[in-house]
Amino acid sequence: MLKLWGRVNSINVQKVRWTLAELGIPHQRVDAGLQFGVVNEPAYRAMNPNGRVPTIDDEGFILWESNAIVRYLAAGHGEGSLWPRDARVRADSDRWMDWTSITLGGSLIPLFWALIRTPPEKRNREEIAVHHRQCIESLAVLDAALAGRDHVAGEQLTIGDIAAGASVHRWFGLPVERPPMPNLERYFARLSERPAYRETVMIPLT
Repeated sequence: MLKLWGRVNSINVQKVRWTLAELGIPHQRVDAGLQFGVVNEPAYRAMNPNGRVPTIDDEGFILWESNAIVRYLAAGHGEGSLWPRDARVRADSDRWMDWTSITLGGSLIPLFWALIRTPPEKRNREEIAVHHRQCIESLAVLDAALAGRDHVAGEQLTIGDIAAGASVHRWFGLPVERPPMPNLERYFARLSERPAYRETVMIPLT
């Protein structure tokens, strides 16, 4: 059985858990990271020298980096669904995975850490304002791309949505002002109807 190391409040672990749930893949999860430790133990570092989560062991195949894990699982178990057969649709979906990590993540991650995991007295308001503005600018791109689409690569849920959808939940959970983005709001509402998304992603931000 596939084994997953990672805590449920990690967005990168959430991406993997959501993928596993959508594909119905049996697995065992071990809490790891932050308060759970584990990631600095020699046995874990032997699997993942970065000391980060998630890591999976699929019958002896060790893999880390959440997007790589999502791609691996989708390619092996989700052909025609999370892993589109059409090369262009798959590339479209794939690009949104990279965009979420590089472009949106560059501002959303520090904004999340500043507002959720930093004590109020230690927060840098100027930096928060910069990251907030950058998030709005990035999400406006996604909002525009979702016009006329149910998901980032078209009508069906794909790997691109796994990355984007997990980040969108964080955006709507942060205590910030959000300008109207009707396409993004519809997208979040649509994802919220999925049992796997509710179970693995829609948990309180901590």
